[in-house]
Amino acid sequence: MDLAAVGPDDEHFLLELLNTTPVVDGESRDDLAEPNVARAWMRAHGVASSNVELAALRDARSVLQAVVRGEQSPSALQRFVDSVALRPTASRDGVDWRLTMKQGMGGAVRAVLAWDALRVSSPGRLRPCANTECRLFLIDRSKPNTARWCSMAICGNRMKARRHYRRARAGDE
Repeated sequence: MDLAAVGPDDEHFLLELLNTTPVVDGESRDDLAEPNVARAWMRAHGVASSNVELAALRDARSVLQAVVRGEQSPSALQRFVDSVALRPTASRDGVDWRLTMKQGMGGAVRAVLAWDALRVSSPGRLRPCANTECRLFLIDRSKPNTARWCSMAICGNRMKARRHYRRARAGDE
């Protein structure tokens, strides 16, 4: 049985987390490297801003990026879900399901569960940008599942311009 224990904003959260290590003007940047900036990012995304949460979030981001790029197996995510349990709770209205986990793992677990929900509901739609100089990720929402770039305006345009330039130069020789 496949069960998605995530909310509607979790896909967006996952993509935002994966994209916190962009390349800007040819240099890699980590948007979660500076603690004050990282804590503001965490608060804006509904994650408790403790040191433990931040360390777990950075760790999960690294592993998730490697898994999405195909550099690591999804089994590398096991340590993030070891302490997770989905427990039923009877209420006036019926049965509610509560996710419980080790303290300080909320953001990391949320990202891993969002990745898994995408894996189940939209296989192959979460991928790295096809521009090898870009480190961003995209969720392909196109019907034919053919999107290749994080942004058509930026990476897509650059890649198409490079191909055109190469073809034009090859024709001149």
